[in-house]
Amino acid sequence: MASMDIDLSPKSAQKLFEGEGGSYYSWSSSGFPMLGEQKVGAGKLVLPPRGFALPHYADSSKIGYVLQGSDGIVGMVLPNSSKEVVLRLKKGDVIPVPLGALSWWYNNGDHSEEVVIVFLGETSKSFIPGEFTYFFLSGGQGIMGGFSPEFISRAYKMNGKEASKLAKSQTGILLIKLEPGVSMPQPNNKIAEKMVYNIDAAPADVEVNGGGVFKTLTAAKFPFLEEAGLSVNHVRLEANAMHSPSYTADGTFQAFYVASGAGRVQVVGIGGKRALDTRIQAGQLLVVPRFFVVAHIADSEGMEFVSILPTTSPTIEEFASKKSVWNALSPMVSQIALSVTPEFEEFFRSNMQKTTILIPPTN
Repeated sequence: MASMDIDLSPKSAQKLFEGEGGSYYSWSSSGFPMLGEQKVGAGKLVLPPRGFALPHYADSSKIGYVLQGSDGIVGMVLPNSSKEVVLRLKKGDVIPVPLGALSWWYNNGDHSEEVVIVFLGETSKSFIPGEFTYFFLSGGQGIMGGFSPEFISRAYKMNGKEASKLAKSQTGILLIKLEPGVSMPQPNNKIAEKMVYNIDAAPADVEVNGGGVFKTLTAAKFPFLEEAGLSVNHVRLEANAMHSPSYTADGTFQAFYVASGAGRVQVVGIGGKRALDTRIQAGQLLVVPRFFVVAHIADSEGMEFVSILPTTSPTIEEFASKKSVWNALSPMVSQIALSVTPEFEEFFRSNMQKTTILIPPTN
């Protein structure tokens, strides 16, 4: 069978922009080729108090996961909508951002806490596979300033001086800091439950004493995910616990962002070759190709990660639990495939009946 030499090493983000209004970090497909190959993108937004991300849209659908902060605000205008929706964001929130949606982001806090949001998405329609490209309405890199005064004048029925004022007054780029006392739009709490889902507070799909907590978020639970075409997993591993081997059976990638802690990860791919065996830590991104099998073991501090899959109804198959594909096979087939005795096959099968996708450390 064919062999593939690919670099799956987890990568940290590079700072793309920093200013008084905040910072934006990105993973580049040039430095992380798996992003382009699997058509996945990622970025991280850091907003200090009163930090404001100017209104923009992007060429990719994505989800935002709030890593830190309790005073975030996002304003969004969905495609084919003429209304702005304003939502409050706090740690643990998942907010889908559909392809082409217009949005702005703001830290409404008046203390020192930053709002930090990681964005994960798919880039099948992006200009650069593996990267998000943003189109800002205003500012130093904004669309308004890109048109000539003549076009601005005609479009908005203004004279040249007025057109120049409209297009050039905002000189900030990407992220700016607002003056104290600015009164921003108030969040709409009534619609928030339809567009924001706090996965930290959600009930667990799997919870194992000493193992951790596994949560999956699909369009069945959170219909707004359908707009972005994505689903989300959230895993919190206890000290030395294992997220056991699994793979996607529907031909989709998995992208993992480590929110806290650290651990070891192994990925096995074509020809039974171990494609990755390394340590992964907070702030790093891991992309696992379709059909490759991945497993994690947390360090003594534990590990928390969030992952996305580019489908609203993912199909994840497990290798070492009571839901294992091995358990679905006939005992004789497993015995022949593994070349073991009936007694050992039974021992193997019985051990899997005792575990889930989260495995506590052995004593």
